[in-house]
Amino acid sequence: MDRNDLQKYLSDGVGRIVKNAVRSVFSDPKETAFIMKFSAAAAKASDKREAIEKNGEHIPPFLIASITSACNLHCKGCYSRHNNATSDCAPKNQLMAEEWDRIFTEAEELGISFILLAGGEPLMRRDVIEKAAEHPNIIFPIFTNGVFISDEMFDIFDKHRNLLPVLSIEGDRETTDERRGKGIYDRQTENMARLKRIGTLTGASITVTKKNLELVMSDSFVSGLSEMGSKLIFYVEYVPADGATADIVPDDEDRRFMEDTLNSLCEKYRDMILLSFPGDEKASGGCLAAGRGFFHINSHGDAEPCPFSPYSDTNIRDCTLREALDSGLFRRLNDSGVLLQEHTGGCVLFRNQELVRNSITNDRH
Repeated sequence: MDRNDLQKYLSDGVGRIVKNAVRSVFSDPKETAFIMKFSAAAAKASDKREAIEKNGEHIPPFLIASITSACNLHCKGCYSRHNNATSDCAPKNQLMAEEWDRIFTEAEELGISFILLAGGEPLMRRDVIEKAAEHPNIIFPIFTNGVFISDEMFDIFDKHRNLLPVLSIEGDRETTDERRGKGIYDRQTENMARLKRIGTLTGASITVTKKNLELVMSDSFVSGLSEMGSKLIFYVEYVPADGATADIVPDDEDRRFMEDTLNSLCEKYRDMILLSFPGDEKASGGCLAAGRGFFHINSHGDAEPCPFSPYSDTNIRDCTLREALDSGLFRRLNDSGVLLQEHTGGCVLFRNQELVRNSITNDRH
């Protein structure tokens, strides 16, 4: 797939997301008003990206921002903790709220429409959340374990509809609490009920393993999330933190089942947005990391190909967002062809860690 086709694929994808969002919230006046305004902003953002594309640069519509390395939970098999990207220690040298605000501003100028806020636990950085709220032309899905959704945070979500809480859940109570800790399932379902009463667009993030695959892809589970008000579901394939959990990683047969089932679910639940990661690689002609479709900035400002490929030769404190997208590492990964490789499934960069490490040089901006 050439750059022009990729740009069309991504632009069309953003268009589908916005169209489905309008359809899913049409019954709520406040949410509908926001989505209609965002729809116009997303169209302008697409025009910006296409204009830059004509000059030989590619701007992805998505950015993943891990805004903190702190987390209050110890979820089993957490990849971020295994990589020391998340810890219990007091965060040091993290980007300040003003620095994130500058990144959000530059992202909007480039035509980036979606910035996924992650961590750690992103709601531990309320200062950054408040900065994100000031950028209504960008939707910020916030991937949260829900523990820090206070009364004040509910008010913030109600007032700023560009902040989209995406609640982590692994299936039923037993499955969720087994991985994330006792009481988390009940906390999340209570959060969903209250967010539904507010009328804000919400979502769910599900880490898919062999253990919960059939459950979380079942019609009854998706129907239950829909009834609780969730209009967006992210299915994220489990990436093994170490060899001890390799047996629960979805295999090729599992991924075929996921793809077929997801297609059926999308047809049935047309008022919902169901996405899989990295399941869309085939449709997009390869891995979308390293700036093809998105890239990752960690809590210290390092520009990385992907959260599952935590390597960098560029820090956002030393350059603009546009310059970070043109980092030596990103260019070498795109030029090498590794992102377009056929592979056995899952995350291609995770499976080629040595190649990624060897692509790093000291030519910082």
